[in-house]
Amino acid sequence: MFEKFGEMGSMEELNELAANLLKEGDTDSIRIMAKENGIPEDYADLFIEGAFPFMVDSPFTAASGKLDVESEDLKAAGLIADWVEYIRGVCMENQFMAEKVREKGKSLKACIAELLKYSFNNRQTVDKKICELAGIKNARVEFGIPGMKDAKRIIREYYGGTK
Repeated sequence: MFEKFGEMGSMEELNELAANLLKEGDTDSIRIMAKENGIPEDYADLFIEGAFPFMVDSPFTAASGKLDVESEDLKAAGLIADWVEYIRGVCMENQFMAEKVREKGKSLKACIAELLKYSFNNRQTVDKKICELAGIKNARVEFGIPGMKDAKRIIREYYGGTK
């Protein structure tokens, strides 16, 4: 995922590396670094051309890029994709949360693991009539997905809360 340049912990770190690569004239590496970090290719191009003074203009852009890369790696779909969009929305509203999502050592996989842990520990047996209606016979079915209130709390706690 972050093969060539490693995990970047902040928008400042992304911009510093991009500026150093630009000084060296290494535009190919700027594009690779942008792709590794989920930064749109046109942002990298505009930075290289001098149209933008920075490659990443906000903590939200940095966090959203990281979420894009991690989400693609995770092949997020369904409820997990919804959780990713919730995280992205919180980042858009709250700069502190965006900075926490971009931090080194924080990952979407670990955040989803916290949600799974909660799900497993709070599962409940599904009523037999519901199972029968679903075409499931002679099996005990347990189900445990956090409601949005708990999911939001777990996500915020994992990433370090909000200010």
